[in-house]
Amino acid sequence: MSSGESSASTPPNPAVRVESLRAQVAHHNERYHTLDDPEISDADYDDLARELRALEAEYPDLATDTSPTGQVGGATSATFDPVVHRVPMMSLDNAMNRDELVAWADRVVKGLDGQVPTFVCELKFDGLAMSIRYEAGQFVQAATRGDGTVGEDVTANVATIADIPHELSKPSGNDVPAVVEVRGEVYMGTSAFERLNGRAIAAGDKPFVNPRNSAAGSLRQKDPAKTAERELSFWAYQLGDVDGGPVFSSHADTLAWVGELGFPTNEHVQRFRTIDEVAAHCLHWQDHRHTLDYEIDGVVIKVDDPVQQDLLGFTSRAPRWAIAYKFPPEERTTTLLDIRVSVGRTGRATPFAVLDPVFVGGSTVGMATLHNREQVAVKDVRPGDTVIVRKAGDVIPEVVGPAPANKRPKGSVAWEFPVSCPSCGVLLVLPDGEADTRCFNPTCPAKQVAKIAYFASRGGMDIEGLGEQMIEKLIDADLITDAADLYSLTVEQLVALDRIGATSATNLVDSIQASKDRPLQKFMRSLGVRHFGPAASQALAAEFHTLDAIMGRTTEELAAVDGVGGVIASTITEWFAAPENRALVERFRDAGLNFGDPEDAVRAAEAKALIPQSLEGQTVVVTGTVPGYSREQAAEAITSRGGKSPGSVSKKTLALVVGDHAGASKLTKAETLGVPIVAAADFEELLATGAVPGVELPEPGAGEAN
Repeated sequence: MSSGESSASTPPNPAVRVESLRAQVAHHNERYHTLDDPEISDADYDDLARELRALEAEYPDLATDTSPTGQVGGATSATFDPVVHRVPMMSLDNAMNRDELVAWADRVVKGLDGQVPTFVCELKFDGLAMSIRYEAGQFVQAATRGDGTVGEDVTANVATIADIPHELSKPSGNDVPAVVEVRGEVYMGTSAFERLNGRAIAAGDKPFVNPRNSAAGSLRQKDPAKTAERELSFWAYQLGDVDGGPVFSSHADTLAWVGELGFPTNEHVQRFRTIDEVAAHCLHWQDHRHTLDYEIDGVVIKVDDPVQQDLLGFTSRAPRWAIAYKFPPEERTTTLLDIRVSVGRTGRATPFAVLDPVFVGGSTVGMATLHNREQVAVKDVRPGDTVIVRKAGDVIPEVVGPAPANKRPKGSVAWEFPVSCPSCGVLLVLPDGEADTRCFNPTCPAKQVAKIAYFASRGGMDIEGLGEQMIEKLIDADLITDAADLYSLTVEQLVALDRIGATSATNLVDSIQASKDRPLQKFMRSLGVRHFGPAASQALAAEFHTLDAIMGRTTEELAAVDGVGGVIASTITEWFAAPENRALVERFRDAGLNFGDPEDAVRAAEAKALIPQSLEGQTVVVTGTVPGYSREQAAEAITSRGGKSPGSVSKKTLALVVGDHAGASKLTKAETLGVPIVAAADFEELLATGAVPGVELPEPGAGEAN
């Protein structure tokens, strides 16, 4: 895989490998969840995440509360207002085969002290998870999952979906509760996707890649009228926050009640008594997935009894009472017409296959990744070969290798990786110990286009209308050479270019100028520093408040910030040390971009001075409701006193504060790890003194390895 290969054996330096994997997993989380533009397949991502979880389990001292293995989804976009989920929107653990499914069922039975539960199976829809909130029966808000805690407010767009009721129906025998949050999946049906692409092709536009990305992109339109044109649909499958609702004896009864409220629920929901029946059901849908008018990528299996669900509880990111059986990647055979090389923003030269178009994984594929030069050599695929194409995870197509019945043309020779960059002609380099060949020419045209596109992307400065084709046009016209040049563009310059009207030119210039006010963390992420993703950007902005303060710190000082670490800190200091990068930063300063406010640091220091840092360096987890505090206020009370308040318990946790309606999973984990449990009534004492009742407070850093 091109973005970091999974290691089957223990690496020589586990700490370095863990840090590298965390950076990669966080990066790919953002590409998938925030940008709707994944760089690697689901299967490749799963390999990275599995390796990271395995290393953290094998080396518990390397586990941290900020690891992406304990997080859900990705960061939210700046385009929409944030929405805090009152009940977190968890992810699901995966079973990739029958053995893993059986192993999960065994863990469930063990967690229920030998009871064998009834299982309920639902299709796993390939769309976008959505939370829809009603108050007094009226639709008031819709939000994406985001990172599981904070999502994006897409109320106006979701209101255009015909499946979503604007007013709830009264269920039989009951009134509508004061608050009802229904969760489910927004998706685009296969036939709707085909109609969308038909309209795009007729208009001379580029066709959309697949229904999932089309649905996600449709929900993130700034104009709800455009969303309404996309024929989105919705399946409800779960309840979130409910105030005054009935008590259900099974998950199936819950779905029936949700249906009475007016929501569409899927007809293919079945209950089974044994895991063997469940496995057979999964295999059935694996073979019949294309008989539906919507895409599925697996089956979700849940324990049916809500009481048993509560007993099993949750991990930091997923319920123990549910799992997703993921279908294996689909494969087809076709002819490999050519092998070419693309160059990305970091200079990585990636070989890709030009194919005789083939329908696989729900869409027609004409190009597929070959990952890197080593993979091409190992697979020994050549132009003219009949090859196996896999659309792993229904996202990124890849060439697996020659088909078993491949009849290679006479005179065929092995493909050789180019010596020079196909864009600039400079010699390519394969650094020692790396799998990726790179172009190190800082002025390489392909790199420049990719860098500017990354700078302008939704996860960066969010400049609408500035895609790669527009960037290439601007570079060809000698209007820009890098991202800083964008801020000197004028409407007059743009309208002089071919096929750019006054309205498009004005909108683009306005969008560029509006991006000057993006938050500091967004600007830092847009610079494209390797491994420098949204979590590290947010952490550094919160710690140092200005870009100048960050640039003035040493690698060690940056690495000491929670959520950064040595690998990311090194890439940051190296990037800012380069004269050409410092010059670029100064041009951004001259253009008026937001470099942060020095007064923020002063205000933060003053606030810190007023509040005793009684929890300096300590981690306190809160579960349930603490009287007098919302969840956010309780976390703020801890962090304002120098502590950390993550969502999960670890061996480094000072104490678990238990309020009303506390989660059973956190209590169980705290008891297992010997973490002290503090009653909600003693929360104020803990804040004031930093001491756990009956437990002596350890010295900062005690117990940590030197």
